[in-house]
Amino acid sequence: MSADEDLYKGVTVLIVEDKPTTRDSVRGQLRQMGIRTITEASDGKAGLAEVARTRPTLILCDVHMKPVDGRQFLKMVRTAKVDWVKSIPIIFLTADANPETVTFAREFQVNGYLVKPISLKELKGRIDAVLKSLDRSPTKRGL
Repeated sequence: MSADEDLYKGVTVLIVEDKPTTRDSVRGQLRQMGIRTITEASDGKAGLAEVARTRPTLILCDVHMKPVDGRQFLKMVRTAKVDWVKSIPIIFLTADANPETVTFAREFQVNGYLVKPISLKELKGRIDAVLKSLDRSPTKRGL
């Protein structure tokens, strides 16, 4: 098994993005990387339901969506009463480079902030760094 295959073993990525074409593009990049378990949601509200349903390892989230945007979603995840929910790594994938948005993301401990369009190399680098920082031992995953 290659190092990447080992890193991505058992990983579930949730894509929270309102544009179907962007979700398709990101899903394709994840598959190129070797990530096979991918779920999707079209806004933050649907994203929260997917978090409860799939318990993702990592979330890739757009900022501007309706009715629940990425900032609201991030805040809800980080203030959740359930430890495993509030500790899920979240990477913002957004065209928004506004300093206020970046500051907000930092305040709520976003794990990465990538400005669209995102290259496969950028996405892989950020995901790899986040996954390597997690303790994904079987006992920590509840296995």
